[in-house]
Amino acid sequence: MVTGKGGTGKTTVAAALALGLAAGGRRTLLVEVEGRQGIAQLFGTNPLPYEERILADAPGGGEVRALAVDAEEALLEYLDMFYKLGAAGRALRKLGAIDFATTIAPGLRDVLLTGKVKEATTRTTGQRRAYDAVVLDAPPTGRIGRFLNVTAETARLAKVGQIKTQSEGVSALLRSPMTAVHVVTLLEEMPVQETVDAIAELTSLGFPVGRVIVNAARPPLPAGHAVSSAELRRGLLAAGLPADKGTVSGLHAEARDQVIRRELEDSLRAELVELGLPMTELPLLPDGVDRAGLERFARALVGAD
Repeated sequence: MVTGKGGTGKTTVAAALALGLAAGGRRTLLVEVEGRQGIAQLFGTNPLPYEERILADAPGGGEVRALAVDAEEALLEYLDMFYKLGAAGRALRKLGAIDFATTIAPGLRDVLLTGKVKEATTRTTGQRRAYDAVVLDAPPTGRIGRFLNVTAETARLAKVGQIKTQSEGVSALLRSPMTAVHVVTLLEEMPVQETVDAIAELTSLGFPVGRVIVNAARPPLPAGHAVSSAELRRGLLAAGLPADKGTVSGLHAEARDQVIRRELEDSLRAELVELGLPMTELPLLPDGVDRAGLERFARALVGAD
Protein backbone atom coordinates (compact mmCIF):
# COMPACT_ATOMS: atom_id res chain seq x y z
CA MET A 1 0.00 0.00 0.00
CA VAL A 2 1.23 3.46 -0.87
CA THR A 3 0.04 6.53 1.00
CA GLY A 4 1.22 10.11 1.36
CA LYS A 5 -0.03 13.64 1.69
CA GLY A 6 -1.90 14.87 -1.39
CA GLY A 7 0.50 16.27 -3.95
CA THR A 8 3.51 14.16 -2.93
CA GLY A 9 3.21 11.83 -5.94
CA LYS A 10 1.87 8.70 -4.24
CA THR A 11 0.06 7.56 -7.40
CA THR A 12 3.28 7.88 -9.40
CA VAL A 13 5.17 5.93 -6.74
CA ALA A 14 2.48 3.23 -6.61
CA ALA A 15 2.62 2.83 -10.40
CA ALA A 16 6.42 2.68 -10.39
CA LEU A 17 6.37 0.09 -7.61
CA ALA A 18 3.90 -2.06 -9.56
CA LEU A 19 6.18 -1.86 -12.63
CA GLY A 20 9.22 -2.79 -10.58
CA LEU A 21 7.53 -5.75 -8.91
CA ALA A 22 6.34 -7.04 -12.30
CA ALA A 23 9.84 -7.19 -13.78
CA GLY A 24 11.22 -10.59 -14.69
CA GLY A 25 7.97 -12.18 -15.82
CA ARG A 26 5.85 -11.49 -12.75
CA ARG A 27 2.29 -10.16 -12.73
CA THR A 28 1.12 -7.33 -10.50
CA LEU A 29 -2.18 -5.59 -9.96
CA LEU A 30 -2.28 -1.82 -9.43
CA VAL A 31 -5.45 -0.74 -7.61
CA GLU A 32 -7.00 2.64 -6.88
CA VAL A 33 -9.96 3.24 -4.59
CA GLU A 34 -10.58 6.99 -4.55
CA GLY A 35 -12.39 7.41 -7.87
CA ARG A 36 -9.86 9.96 -9.16
CA GLN A 37 -8.74 7.90 -12.17
CA GLY A 38 -5.19 8.94 -11.33
CA ILE A 39 -3.71 5.76 -12.82
CA ALA A 40 -5.44 6.32 -16.16
CA GLN A 41 -4.22 9.92 -16.27
CA LEU A 42 -0.66 8.87 -15.46
CA PHE A 43 -0.55 6.29 -18.25
CA GLY A 44 -2.60 8.36 -20.69
CA THR A 45 -5.39 5.78 -21.07
CA ASN A 46 -9.18 5.91 -20.96
CA PRO A 47 -10.81 5.88 -17.50
CA LEU A 48 -10.48 2.47 -15.86
CA PRO A 49 -13.65 0.39 -15.42
CA TYR A 50 -14.45 -1.91 -12.51
CA GLU A 51 -12.53 -4.64 -14.26
CA GLU A 52 -8.95 -5.87 -14.12
CA ARG A 53 -7.25 -5.11 -17.41
CA ILE A 54 -3.73 -4.99 -18.79
CA LEU A 55 -2.14 -1.59 -18.25
CA ALA A 56 1.53 -1.99 -19.15
CA ASP A 57 4.26 -4.49 -19.91
CA ALA A 58 7.25 -4.67 -17.58
CA PRO A 59 10.89 -5.51 -18.38
CA GLY A 60 11.55 -9.22 -18.65
CA GLY A 61 8.06 -10.18 -19.80
CA GLY A 62 6.15 -9.00 -16.75
CA GLU A 63 2.70 -7.50 -16.75
CA VAL A 64 0.89 -4.80 -14.79
CA ARG A 65 -2.87 -4.92 -14.60
CA ALA A 66 -5.00 -2.12 -13.19
CA LEU A 67 -8.31 -1.89 -11.37
CA ALA A 68 -10.36 1.08 -10.21
CA VAL A 69 -12.51 -0.23 -7.36
CA ASP A 70 -15.99 1.24 -7.16
CA ALA A 71 -17.85 0.81 -3.86
CA GLU A 72 -21.23 0.27 -5.52
CA GLU A 73 -19.92 -2.37 -7.91
CA ALA A 74 -18.03 -4.02 -5.06
CA LEU A 75 -21.24 -4.22 -3.02
CA LEU A 76 -23.12 -5.79 -5.94
CA GLU A 77 -20.31 -8.31 -6.35
CA TYR A 78 -20.39 -9.01 -2.60
CA LEU A 79 -24.16 -9.55 -2.59
CA ASP A 80 -23.90 -11.89 -5.55
CA MET A 81 -20.93 -13.80 -4.14
CA PHE A 82 -22.27 -14.42 -0.64
CA TYR A 83 -26.04 -14.06 -0.97
CA LYS A 84 -26.66 -14.98 -4.66
CA LEU A 85 -28.49 -11.70 -5.24
CA GLY A 86 -27.33 -11.06 -8.79
CA ALA A 87 -30.52 -9.66 -10.39
CA ALA A 88 -31.96 -8.62 -7.05
CA GLY A 89 -28.77 -6.67 -6.25
CA ARG A 90 -29.01 -4.79 -9.53
CA ALA A 91 -32.62 -3.96 -8.70
CA LEU A 92 -31.46 -2.52 -5.39
CA ARG A 93 -29.14 -0.19 -7.30
CA LYS A 94 -32.04 1.08 -9.41
CA LEU A 95 -34.01 1.79 -6.23
CA GLY A 96 -31.09 3.72 -4.77
CA ALA A 97 -30.75 1.29 -1.88
CA ILE A 98 -27.00 0.89 -2.38
CA ASP A 99 -26.33 4.63 -2.18
CA PHE A 100 -28.56 4.72 0.89
CA ALA A 101 -26.63 1.89 2.56
CA THR A 102 -23.19 3.43 1.98
CA THR A 103 -24.46 6.83 3.12
CA ILE A 104 -25.94 5.74 6.44
CA ALA A 105 -22.95 3.48 7.10
CA PRO A 106 -19.92 5.36 5.70
CA GLY A 107 -17.53 2.74 7.01
CA LEU A 108 -19.21 0.17 4.79
CA ARG A 109 -17.67 1.84 1.75
CA ASP A 110 -14.12 1.30 3.02
CA VAL A 111 -14.94 -2.27 4.06
CA LEU A 112 -16.03 -2.99 0.50
CA LEU A 113 -12.97 -1.33 -1.02
CA THR A 114 -10.45 -3.14 1.18
CA GLY A 115 -12.43 -6.35 0.77
CA LYS A 116 -11.96 -6.24 -2.99
CA VAL A 117 -8.23 -5.66 -2.56
CA LYS A 118 -8.07 -8.65 -0.24
CA GLU A 119 -9.94 -10.81 -2.73
CA ALA A 120 -7.49 -9.93 -5.52
CA THR A 121 -4.52 -10.55 -3.22
CA THR A 122 -5.63 -14.02 -2.09
CA ARG A 123 -7.23 -15.23 -5.34
CA THR A 124 -5.65 -18.35 -6.81
CA THR A 125 -5.52 -19.77 -10.31
CA GLY A 126 -4.69 -23.43 -10.27
CA GLN A 127 -2.07 -23.92 -7.58
CA ARG A 128 -0.70 -20.37 -7.48
CA ARG A 129 -1.73 -16.83 -6.68
CA ALA A 130 -3.33 -14.88 -9.51
CA TYR A 131 -0.89 -12.01 -8.79
CA ASP A 132 2.66 -11.99 -7.52
CA ALA A 133 1.96 -8.63 -5.88
CA VAL A 134 -0.93 -6.20 -5.43
CA VAL A 135 -0.11 -2.49 -5.09
CA LEU A 136 -2.79 -0.20 -3.68
CA ASP A 137 -2.74 3.53 -4.38
CA ALA A 138 -4.26 4.16 -0.96
CA PRO A 139 -6.03 7.21 0.51
CA PRO A 140 -3.79 10.04 1.74
CA THR A 141 -2.07 10.09 5.12
CA GLY A 142 -4.85 12.12 6.73
CA ARG A 143 -7.29 9.24 6.13
CA ILE A 144 -5.12 6.15 5.90
CA GLY A 145 -5.47 4.99 9.51
CA ARG A 146 -9.26 5.18 9.48
CA PHE A 147 -9.43 3.57 6.04
CA LEU A 148 -7.34 0.56 7.04
CA ASN A 149 -8.80 0.15 10.52
CA VAL A 150 -12.48 0.22 9.56
CA THR A 151 -12.55 -3.54 8.96
CA ALA A 152 -11.35 -4.22 12.50
CA GLU A 153 -14.05 -1.90 13.86
CA THR A 154 -16.68 -3.59 11.70
CA ALA A 155 -15.56 -7.05 12.84
CA ARG A 156 -15.84 -5.89 16.45
CA LEU A 157 -19.35 -4.48 15.99
CA ALA A 158 -20.76 -7.32 13.86
CA LYS A 159 -21.43 -10.32 16.09
CA VAL A 160 -22.00 -13.02 13.45
CA GLY A 161 -22.43 -13.53 9.72
CA GLN A 162 -20.58 -12.92 6.48
CA ILE A 163 -19.82 -9.27 7.23
CA LYS A 164 -18.01 -10.24 10.43
CA THR A 165 -16.13 -13.08 8.71
CA GLN A 166 -15.19 -10.88 5.76
CA SER A 167 -14.06 -8.01 7.99
CA GLU A 168 -11.94 -10.29 10.17
CA GLY A 169 -10.26 -11.76 7.08
CA VAL A 170 -9.44 -8.35 5.63
CA SER A 171 -8.20 -7.03 8.97
CA ALA A 172 -5.91 -10.04 9.39
CA LEU A 173 -4.44 -9.60 5.90
CA LEU A 174 -3.80 -5.88 6.40
CA ARG A 175 -1.81 -6.63 9.56
CA SER A 176 0.02 -9.65 8.16
CA PRO A 177 3.63 -9.93 6.89
CA MET A 178 2.17 -9.94 3.34
CA THR A 179 1.38 -6.25 3.71
CA ALA A 180 3.53 -3.14 3.93
CA VAL A 181 2.35 0.47 4.03
CA HIS A 182 4.87 2.74 2.30
CA VAL A 183 4.64 6.47 2.98
CA VAL A 184 5.55 9.00 0.27
CA THR A 185 6.71 12.47 1.20
CA LEU A 186 8.48 15.55 -0.10
CA LEU A 187 11.24 17.41 1.71
CA GLU A 188 8.76 20.07 2.79
CA GLU A 189 7.56 20.80 6.30
CA MET A 190 3.87 19.82 6.03
CA PRO A 191 4.38 16.54 4.13
CA VAL A 192 7.15 15.50 6.53
CA GLN A 193 4.98 16.28 9.56
CA GLU A 194 2.08 14.29 8.08
CA THR A 195 4.48 11.44 7.39
CA VAL A 196 5.66 11.40 11.01
CA ASP A 197 2.06 11.53 12.28
CA ALA A 198 0.84 8.83 9.88
CA ILE A 199 3.65 6.43 10.79
CA ALA A 200 2.89 6.90 14.49
CA GLU A 201 -0.81 6.22 13.85
CA LEU A 202 -0.20 3.18 11.65
CA THR A 203 2.22 1.73 14.18
CA SER A 204 -0.23 2.23 17.05
CA LEU A 205 -2.95 0.45 15.05
CA GLY A 206 -0.67 -2.50 14.30
CA PHE A 207 -0.18 -2.00 10.56
CA PRO A 208 3.26 -2.93 9.17
CA VAL A 209 5.02 0.19 7.90
CA GLY A 210 7.44 -0.40 5.03
CA ARG A 211 9.55 2.42 3.64
CA VAL A 212 9.61 6.17 3.72
CA ILE A 213 9.86 7.24 0.08
CA VAL A 214 11.16 10.75 -0.50
CA ASN A 215 9.93 11.94 -3.87
CA ALA A 216 11.42 14.74 -6.00
CA ALA A 217 14.57 14.73 -3.88
CA ARG A 218 17.68 16.76 -4.56
CA PRO A 219 21.04 15.55 -3.20
CA PRO A 220 22.30 17.16 0.04
CA LEU A 221 24.47 20.22 -0.36
CA PRO A 222 28.22 19.59 -0.25
CA ALA A 223 30.34 21.22 2.42
CA GLY A 224 31.50 24.75 1.70
CA HIS A 225 28.59 25.51 -0.61
CA ALA A 226 28.26 29.23 0.17
CA VAL A 227 29.08 31.51 -2.77
CA SER A 228 30.35 35.07 -2.28
CA SER A 229 29.55 38.07 -4.47
CA ALA A 230 33.20 38.21 -5.54
CA GLU A 231 33.10 34.58 -6.72
CA LEU A 232 29.92 35.22 -8.65
CA ARG A 233 31.45 38.27 -10.34
CA ARG A 234 34.59 36.31 -11.32
CA GLY A 235 32.45 33.50 -12.70
CA LEU A 236 30.32 35.85 -14.77
CA LEU A 237 33.37 37.57 -16.21
CA ALA A 238 35.01 34.23 -17.01
CA ALA A 239 31.86 33.22 -18.90
CA GLY A 240 31.80 36.48 -20.80
CA LEU A 241 28.56 37.60 -19.16
CA PRO A 242 27.59 40.98 -17.66
CA ALA A 243 28.96 41.38 -14.13
CA ASP A 244 27.48 44.70 -13.09
CA LYS A 245 26.55 45.31 -9.47
CA GLY A 246 22.81 44.74 -10.00
CA THR A 247 23.30 41.40 -11.72
CA VAL A 248 25.75 40.14 -9.11
CA SER A 249 23.53 41.33 -6.25
CA GLY A 250 20.46 39.62 -7.71
CA LEU A 251 22.27 36.34 -8.28
CA HIS A 252 23.76 36.43 -4.81
CA ALA A 253 20.31 36.89 -3.26
CA GLU A 254 18.96 33.94 -5.26
CA ALA A 255 21.93 31.79 -4.28
CA ARG A 256 21.41 32.68 -0.62
CA ASP A 257 17.70 31.73 -0.84
CA GLN A 258 18.66 28.42 -2.42
CA VAL A 259 21.12 27.66 0.34
CA ILE A 260 18.47 28.36 2.98
CA ARG A 261 16.00 26.11 1.18
CA ARG A 262 18.50 23.29 0.77
CA GLU A 263 19.53 23.51 4.42
CA LEU A 264 15.85 23.12 5.37
CA GLU A 265 15.62 20.06 3.12
CA ASP A 266 18.68 18.57 4.81
CA SER A 267 17.16 19.11 8.26
CA LEU A 268 13.89 17.49 7.16
CA ARG A 269 15.83 14.58 5.68
CA ALA A 270 17.55 14.12 9.04
CA GLU A 271 14.14 14.15 10.76
CA LEU A 272 12.96 11.33 8.50
CA VAL A 273 16.13 9.32 9.15
CA GLU A 274 15.37 9.53 12.88
CA LEU A 275 12.19 7.50 12.28
CA GLY A 276 14.44 4.46 11.97
CA LEU A 277 12.71 3.10 8.86
CA PRO A 278 14.25 2.18 5.51
CA MET A 279 14.24 5.24 3.26
CA THR A 280 14.38 5.54 -0.51
CA GLU A 281 14.90 8.81 -2.37
CA LEU A 282 13.53 9.31 -5.86
CA PRO A 283 15.18 12.12 -7.82
CA LEU A 284 13.47 15.27 -8.98
CA LEU A 285 12.71 14.95 -12.70
CA PRO A 286 12.57 18.52 -14.04
CA ASP A 287 10.58 17.56 -17.14
CA GLY A 288 7.97 15.52 -15.26
CA VAL A 289 7.43 11.77 -15.04
CA ASP A 290 7.02 9.90 -18.33
CA ARG A 291 7.28 6.15 -18.92
CA ALA A 292 11.08 6.30 -18.82
CA GLY A 293 10.84 8.15 -15.51
CA LEU A 294 8.46 5.53 -14.11
CA GLU A 295 10.88 2.76 -15.06
CA ARG A 296 13.74 4.69 -13.47
CA PHE A 297 11.70 4.98 -10.26
CA ALA A 298 10.76 1.29 -10.51
CA ARG A 299 14.41 0.23 -10.55
CA ALA A 300 15.17 2.46 -7.58
CA LEU A 301 12.24 1.13 -5.54
CA VAL A 302 12.79 -2.56 -6.24
CA GLY A 303 16.54 -2.24 -5.88
CA ALA A 304 15.92 -0.72 -2.45
CA ASP A 305 13.94 -3.80 -1.45
